[in-house]
Amino acid sequence: MDILQGNQHANPEDFYKSLKEKLEGHHDFPEDYLFKFIIPTDQAKLTEIYKVFDGIKFTLGNRESKNGKYTACNINAFVLDANQVVTIYKEVAKIEGVILL
Repeated sequence: MDILQGNQHANPEDFYKSLKEKLEGHHDFPEDYLFKFIIPTDQAKLTEIYKVFDGIKFTLGNRESKNGKYTACNINAFVLDANQVVTIYKEVAKIEGVILL
């Protein structure tokens, strides 16, 4: 699991606690929140990510890298609170090869 480039060595629980605090301080929930991920280009991995958002209203945009090895996945989802954002990040982080941005 990679958590935010440049922050790979952070303790995941400390990271998520800090993320929640920052979200609560800078966002006015409920609102649309933009999730960004980079994954190896693989339809099965995209499907796994989409399953995390099952039952949530969202729009998405995907873009393959120039050589087609990676895909940038942007999902704009309507979330109720910071806890929901953190839960989504935790679930996506379980998918092998996904980089959270």
